[in-house]
Amino acid sequence: MSPTPDITGDLRTLLAIAREGTLAGAARRLRVNHSTVFRRLGTIEARLGTRLFERQGGNYVTTTAGEDLLRTAERVEAEVEALERRLSGQDLRLTGSLRLTAPDDLAEVIVLPVLKTFSQRYPDITVELIVDNRMLNLTRREADIAVRPTRRPPETLAGRRIAKVASAVYAAASAAAGKRWADQRWVAWEEGAGPPLWVRWLNDNTDRHAIAYRSNSLLNQASAVRAGLGLGLLPCFLGDSDEGLQRVAPPPPELNTELWLLTHPDLQRTARIRVLLDLLYDRLRHQRALFEGDLGATAEG
Repeated sequence: MSPTPDITGDLRTLLAIAREGTLAGAARRLRVNHSTVFRRLGTIEARLGTRLFERQGGNYVTTTAGEDLLRTAERVEAEVEALERRLSGQDLRLTGSLRLTAPDDLAEVIVLPVLKTFSQRYPDITVELIVDNRMLNLTRREADIAVRPTRRPPETLAGRRIAKVASAVYAAASAAAGKRWADQRWVAWEEGAGPPLWVRWLNDNTDRHAIAYRSNSLLNQASAVRAGLGLGLLPCFLGDSDEGLQRVAPPPPELNTELWLLTHPDLQRTARIRVLLDLLYDRLRHQRALFEGDLGATAEG
């Protein structure tokens, strides 16, 4: 007797391949290895007797049959995720696991000290911290809570505003003062990345040929500035809390954004999510001066 197909697992596999475009990307999303995804796809196509993806230059592109199946898969996925959120929202136990996401700079400087306190208070709750500069999809449960700088949080999410977030230009603490910006090198985001506000500001205030170093990580950019590779535009909570950096100009108001604490409305009543939301809000609100660029403020746990 052949084993009963895992329909939900099969649909998740197909959706991952379609969204990532490669088996390797789908494997990372599903947290399995490449060969597992390849085997699952072969089994699904053999069972259905049709090809769902065409291989084009290393990428997987859906066929007509694949597109039809994926539309159904997306509807099923949405229903399953909605059910999971409703059931999770009824969980009143202070046990289990949850997923929290934040960009690397916030995760390192702000969130980790809070998680230390949280683990001491709630030792039966496991927190998985996803360090990612992308806005993960909370509706699809890619994360349960997001700590994000944004001016416009998604209307579909429940959010609490923490503070204004200011940014400024920093140099290495050992750098000589008084040198004109036009005569200096700069550290910046990698091409095509970074907040649009920052990209426009750098384009307006610097010569692109003066960019000496690029990175997709703000933490790494701060390290590059500290090492003397050039001036860098950094959030004040990161630059002002680093003794190896010095602010060289006041924060430009046009770069101000906001810090938000976000979750899906269906999850607000889940006990383990509620206690982390409350602790994060309390601790982060106490650091408003640091976020808003008031010199003398320091990060705290």
